[in-house]
Amino acid sequence: MNIGMVCYPTYGGSGVVATELGMALAHRGWRVHFITYALPSRLDRFRANIAFHEVDIPSYPLMEHQLYTLALAGKIIDVARYEQLDVLHVHYAIPHAVSGYLAKQVLQQQGIPLKLVTTLHGTDITLIGLDPGFHPLVKFSIEESDAVTCVSAYLRDRTMQLFTDRNNIEVIPNFIDPTVYDRSLYDGAAIRRQIAGDAELVLIHISNFRPVKRVTDTIRILAAVREHGIDAHLVLVGDGPDRAEAEQLCRTLDLCSAVRFVGKVLATAELLAAADIALLPSQNESFGLAALEAMSCGVPVVASNVGGIPEVVTHGENGYLAEPGDIERMARYCVELATHRKKWQRFSTAARAVAIERYSTDRIVPLYEELYRQLTGKDM
Repeated sequence: MNIGMVCYPTYGGSGVVATELGMALAHRGWRVHFITYALPSRLDRFRANIAFHEVDIPSYPLMEHQLYTLALAGKIIDVARYEQLDVLHVHYAIPHAVSGYLAKQVLQQQGIPLKLVTTLHGTDITLIGLDPGFHPLVKFSIEESDAVTCVSAYLRDRTMQLFTDRNNIEVIPNFIDPTVYDRSLYDGAAIRRQIAGDAELVLIHISNFRPVKRVTDTIRILAAVREHGIDAHLVLVGDGPDRAEAEQLCRTLDLCSAVRFVGKVLATAELLAAADIALLPSQNESFGLAALEAMSCGVPVVASNVGGIPEVVTHGENGYLAEPGDIERMARYCVELATHRKKWQRFSTAARAVAIERYSTDRIVPLYEELYRQLTGKDM
């Protein structure tokens, strides 16, 4: 079976999940065609059964803005015709689901069937999709998709509340490969010395540094933890619009020597293997892939009690949850884990077990495979 995979190729949850899904499907024998404007960041080498089709965005003097939605639809039509796609799986509603629907209609007129699967990841529903100019398009594309999946029960419920009454939206959560996100595979002690010296406690945060992630909260949490006499350091992984503000806060609080900005890193498992606690103080998260990656590496998570995070992190068992912006409570949870190493070890073991038992590649990818089979009546 030929699968078309449409996603944003950038450093972020939806693009990472789509790329990992495509690679997992290809490894299991499916033929996967990525269709997007740039090579997805995790497609870093040749892989069997994977092809990349770059969307060329034309520029015309008459039209002031780029025509990505139409250019993407045109590329989907081209790939579907010549690669005989059976399923088009689009990740993120805007504009991918709209482009997918348009391509499907054109192909249908030519007698070429194509099933459209839309996976919703979060801000396409909770933020961008609520814009009055986009809402009717998102609603229409969801209702016209052959199948719709969401990465959490929280996001499914929000989608049904805000956009549609279709009752066949399936929850297929994000996933990780526990054979990659495995603390024991890496020399965590050596990496720890490189990024945090002889720090007593290493906190880590991984994100795209957008306002919803509340990156500056992680620095304030660090400051509060250090006030308890703990030599804590913070490793910030990623980049984005709030990085400059975070750097300035470090200077204001005189924490530059205790905070390490490492920028965008693809091999995050190595850094997680060197960390003690992962911070995820987001204003909202539809799932929290960064939390899952940390848990798979045996790193307990201190996070906001919002969105889909409680579906992954169980308070008092594999991490702690607090209200967004509650710096003092999150800091106290970090101190609790830092000063009670047996509790930290218990949380670490439980976090790893949940990642393997509920969110491993081998458990989640077959759910997508079964969905494709139901839509097409085909196997590999």
